Amino acid sequence: MKHSQLSDEQLIDFLKKDDKKAFEEIYHRYWYKLFGVAYHETGTKEEAEELVHDLFESLWLKREQLNIRFLSAYLVVSIKHLTTNYIKSQITNRKFQEYIIFHEIQQSFSTEEIVHFADLSKAVDEVLKKLPEKTCEVFKMSRFENQSVKDIAQRLELSEKAVEYHITKSLKVLRENLKVYHSDN
Repeated sequence: MKHSQLSDEQLIDFLKKDDKKAFEEIYHRYWYKLFGVAYHETGTKEEAEELVHDLFESLWLKREQLNIRFLSAYLVVSIKHLTTNYIKSQITNRKFQEYIIFHEIQQSFSTEEIVHFADLSKAVDEVLKKLPEKTCEVFKMSRFENQSVKDIAQRLELSEKAVEYHITKSLKVLRENLKVYHSDN
C-alpha cells in the first residue's frame, strides 16, 4: 500500500517508527494548508514558509513522543500557536526598537538642550502633519493615548497588521525627520 493511500492515523503510527515516507506524505498532504494559515496570520511568504518548516522540523524531532488523535487539527493548532508566538515576538521587538529610538533622542539632550524641548515637540507636530491622516491618527492613538494595537484595530476597523504598518511608517518618518535633534556627543 502506498503512503498516499494511508489514513492520517496510519501515517502517525508509521512516523513514530521513523518512517521517512510517512513524514513526507504528511508534509505533502498538509504543507499548503499550513502555509495558508501562517501566511494569513503573518502576511509574508518568507515568514510563513519558515514557520511551516519549523512545525515540520518539530514534528520530525518529536515523532517518538507524539500522541496525536487528529493530525489535521493538531497541525493547524500548532501552526496557529507558532504564528501567534512569532507575531508577539515581532511586536515586542518593535516596541523595544521604539523605546531605544525615543530613549536615544531623550538621552541626546544636555541640560542646556532641555530648553529646546519645545522645538522638538513642535518639530514632531510638523512631521505628524506630513503623514497621511490615518497614519497620524493611528500613531497618536498608539503613542499619546497608549492604546494597544488590538484596540486601535477594533476602533478604526483595521486589521492589526494595518495598524502595525501605520505605526512603523510613522516611526520611520519621525526618525528620518528628527535626526537633527539627535547628537552623537
